[in-house]
Amino acid sequence: MLKPTAGTVTYMHDGAPIKNLSLGYLPQKNMIDSRFPITVEEVIASGLLGDSIRKEDAKKRIADTVRLMGLEQHTSKSIGALSGGQQQRALLGRAIISHPRVLVLDEPLSYVDKIFEQYIYDLVAQLSESTTILLVSHEMSTIAGMANRHLIIDHTLHECHSSHHHVHYDCDDCQAQSE
Repeated sequence: MLKPTAGTVTYMHDGAPIKNLSLGYLPQKNMIDSRFPITVEEVIASGLLGDSIRKEDAKKRIADTVRLMGLEQHTSKSIGALSGGQQQRALLGRAIISHPRVLVLDEPLSYVDKIFEQYIYDLVAQLSESTTILLVSHEMSTIAGMANRHLIIDHTLHECHSSHHHVHYDCDDCQAQSE
């Protein structure tokens, strides 16, 4: 998301470079100032900024995403009036509303309750059918079954190939790589 200090970044699709890559991002920590006067609906809608989409289609997509995140009762509330879990759900809605090709989820389960945690697992599984998902988590046992590739970073980078999805820090078939 930031310009590299050295080298270049090339986005690829089907083996060919592409100019832009649609990206959705859920940060680990909510950085929205709770005093900032923005509603839940506006937070979710901000995920469409920069997209060329008809106004009617945008309204439908916003309503669908609000419903998907279970925030129908909170659309006109200030983001600061929500619990941490509700804020996380609004930010997840912002990340997925544009139907990105790549979705980066940094600790997506932060602040959410156990019921919504399972919902996120199911949603990620559904999204992974059409989206590349990069999910960062300290809860390896929890998310291991969701992944088809595991990268473990603990001073070095390990790519783990574990068909049973029971990954440990010392996974069965790791290849250590230099950072």
